Amino acid sequence: MTERTPLLHYRLSASVNESECRDPPAGLGPQQHPVGPRMKSSLQRQQPKKLSVFFGVVIPTLLSMFSVVVFLRIGFMVGHSGLYQAIFMFLLMYFIICMTVLSVCAISTNGALDAGGAYYMISRAMGPEFGGSIGIMFFLANVCACALFVLGLVEAIVDTFGVPEDGSLASSPYQVLPSGYWWSLLYGTGVLLLCVLVCMVGAHLYAKATFLIFLVVMFVLGTVFISFFAVGPLTIVLPLSASFNPLVNGTGPSFPTTANFTGFKLDTLLGNLWADYTLDYTTGNMMTFATVFAVMFNGCTGIMAGSNMSGDLKNPSYAIPRGTITAVIFTFIIYNLLSVLVACSCDRAARAVRRLRFQQFTYT
Repeated sequence: MTERTPLLHYRLSASVNESECRDPPAGLGPQQHPVGPRMKSSLQRQQPKKLSVFFGVVIPTLLSMFSVVVFLRIGFMVGHSGLYQAIFMFLLMYFIICMTVLSVCAISTNGALDAGGAYYMISRAMGPEFGGSIGIMFFLANVCACALFVLGLVEAIVDTFGVPEDGSLASSPYQVLPSGYWWSLLYGTGVLLLCVLVCMVGAHLYAKATFLIFLVVMFVLGTVFISFFAVGPLTIVLPLSASFNPLVNGTGPSFPTTANFTGFKLDTLLGNLWADYTLDYTTGNMMTFATVFAVMFNGCTGIMAGSNMSGDLKNPSYAIPRGTITAVIFTFIIYNLLSVLVACSCDRAARAVRRLRFQQFTYT
């Protein structure tokens, strides 16, 4: 029995990177092959460099948790639920997440880890039956998360550079891309093919690509925080919805077409402390605590991104718990800071609209 033996005395059939020496047949002594310095150097060149805690765990986890929800749905959450319930939602979300993180830390530090991520850890702790079934669910969750991220990127690109779908005049000279359902599908397919090419090259190109994306995300978040202090009060033109626009057809409630970015004001904060659930701007459905919580919970997932890189880490038992906990604490602070800043500077009309974008008052 070795460190890689399942804790419930199941025997894993194989391991990707595990190579155990077998005893030689009876009557034959162990064969020793001399290895020269040239062969050692060639073997070292063939073995790829392993990733550190920061590049292998912290950055993938941060990018998975800093999803499109950060830039597209923070205003939606605070606008409907208010600041108090928004903070309570984050506490509830991260309580659920921390239970999973602590379990991952316990399993990853209790013996040797190998390639396979969550499947390997669960298989080693509970056996291949549980590991296989839960691994399939993780696979499907990653597929859905990938679709969410790609669609969020396409939505931001179309809203920023696409021609308005309602036939109105473009408000920016950069709005030149054709828009529509099939065009969005085409853009999403292109983005997904680019992701496939990066993953097919290998984990090291993936690590370099994620680091560049991490720098871009941190730069954009920095501009968002600076804009809260640098941009003065202004009036924001709210986007129209081609799928649900009662102002056009004359049915249903009327929605505001403009909103105010007031800057930091005490009156704005006091008016945004309590919940005020209204109809969703694009669907016309009444929002509740459960629906807003479900939308925002997508932005707090992705904690297994670092664990899935276990086969490419220098020391998985050391890197996974420290990197994952660091990323969780950092994202929790950023989410709450953004909620407080939005509640202090944006009125209820601007924040209750689902399609509010930070760039509406960031790049001004």
